[in-house]
Amino acid sequence: MSLRWYLRHRSGCGELHRRKRVGQGIFRDRLITYWQGSCPLTGISDHALLRASHIKPWKDCESDEDRLDVHNGLLLSALWDAAFDRGLVTFDDGGHPQFSTQLSETAATELRWQAPIRLTDKHRAHLEWHRSEVFEKGYGG
Repeated sequence: MSLRWYLRHRSGCGELHRRKRVGQGIFRDRLITYWQGSCPLTGISDHALLRASHIKPWKDCESDEDRLDVHNGLLLSALWDAAFDRGLVTFDDGGHPQFSTQLSETAATELRWQAPIRLTDKHRAHLEWHRSEVFEKGYGG
């Protein structure tokens, strides 16, 4: 299913949940392609263990284009996704993880990573929002 099809068919009564599911599937597929099928932190490439993580959550995006923008997303392993989504970890402009003071030392140690994430300026803009609105706040978005 293409982005063009999704945007053309996104309106209609009672279809909000279906549109969200379809859109999130498109978003995931696009992130898998963009990040070459693996978590940029861990190198994990088992698709069952990867999550399409919105930097700025779906519900907080101003437009469908923003919701589906690969620069508003990271392809993270499930553990990294859970920590990122709940504001327990974020990334600085260099792509290095920043850990919340709310994260236990044990958990921080288990969040292993190989190299910083390669970010674009568009990623950095979304991550600035994440740092101010989600990080250290227990968002759970």
